[in-house]
Amino acid sequence: MTLVERFLKYVSFDTQSDEKTGVTPSTPGQMVFARYLKEELESLGLEDVTLDENGYLFATLPANTDKPLPTIGFIAHMDTSPDMSGKEVSPRIVPQYDGKDIVLCAEENVILSPDRFPELLNHVGEDLIVTNGKTLLGADDKAGIAEIVSAVVYLQEHPGIKHGKIRLGFNPDEEIGLGAHKFDVEKFGCDWAYTMDGGEVGELEFENFNAASAKLTFKGRNVHPGYAKNKMVNSMLVANRFMSQLPDNETPEHTEGYEGFYHLTAIHGDVEQTTMGYIIRDHDRTRFEQRKQTLRQLVTQFNLVYGEGTVTLELHDQYYNMREKIEPVMHVIDIAFQAMKDAGVEPHVKAIRGGTDGAQLSFKGLPCPNIFAGGLNFHGRYEFVPIPSMEKAMNVVVKIAERVALR
Repeated sequence: MTLVERFLKYVSFDTQSDEKTGVTPSTPGQMVFARYLKEELESLGLEDVTLDENGYLFATLPANTDKPLPTIGFIAHMDTSPDMSGKEVSPRIVPQYDGKDIVLCAEENVILSPDRFPELLNHVGEDLIVTNGKTLLGADDKAGIAEIVSAVVYLQEHPGIKHGKIRLGFNPDEEIGLGAHKFDVEKFGCDWAYTMDGGEVGELEFENFNAASAKLTFKGRNVHPGYAKNKMVNSMLVANRFMSQLPDNETPEHTEGYEGFYHLTAIHGDVEQTTMGYIIRDHDRTRFEQRKQTLRQLVTQFNLVYGEGTVTLELHDQYYNMREKIEPVMHVIDIAFQAMKDAGVEPHVKAIRGGTDGAQLSFKGLPCPNIFAGGLNFHGRYEFVPIPSMEKAMNVVVKIAERVALR
């Protein structure tokens, strides 16, 4: 089975995760896919192939040298985003892309256009895998899984490439922020690992946001509007005044690079009660803590004005910037950087404006930077992946294994 055939098979599985179910994996389709992968890895002759009740699949490619070497891992997630249907994915290959519009679905006028997605023009002349305009593709992160498995097959077929023990880890529920929660780092048994979960060719990431979630509840007092003077407290208006106290230019649509933000994700309310959901993001830990403190101070101020208990805040940290865990072991970045060069890829070290399983795993004791998998426009019908990008990612995995053996 080729890399492309493997990828096309993987995306046929419906593995959307769902944050509302409260179980792991959060959807049964992920376990169906995990069982298929387990059978495939066993058929390839890998060792220590295990699948636990939570959908975490591990396997080992044994070392082919007696030289004592570190054990490294490659990790990718099996779930796809809840943002768009992943059921009955029907991909197609656009051969030698000509730089023009790609009609994904004529009947619904869904068009993948370089006018809206200029990154397409970086892949003129390449074969692209696209959607039918009705679902996401699933390159996030089934491209990563296909690349890792294909790289292992390549290493098996080329025993002249010496390598140490390599562990594979495929997990559920990354898209709902739970991919690393039940990941058994001790059982995985690696000195360090890489998630194959980035986008464009060359991406190498070891910085990500510090992240927290906030739920604000505003209590109001409802009376007849005709007789409401000095009596009514409209919780929606209080919530609106609270929002207005946060910086207008510190939202996702106004920030880039290392700039953090407050992001209003949901608001529901009536006169009696309004709830607002926020996520807080910042690469800098000090500024991250200051953002959380700003919310706490506003809650205190509003309760002084409107009465104690009018506003309550539930604040939860989600993950932290992995940089502080990677910097002491920068050789893991140096190896990946040189491996990309070996594979003919120009490395592009950048900070993630988001998070990965690797961030949480790094804080669980497994240094785990992130490498490109090649897909673009994740989580929607405009998702696509250039086949040469997947091939380069696969080659980077091979070159990392080779580089570690040269240390």
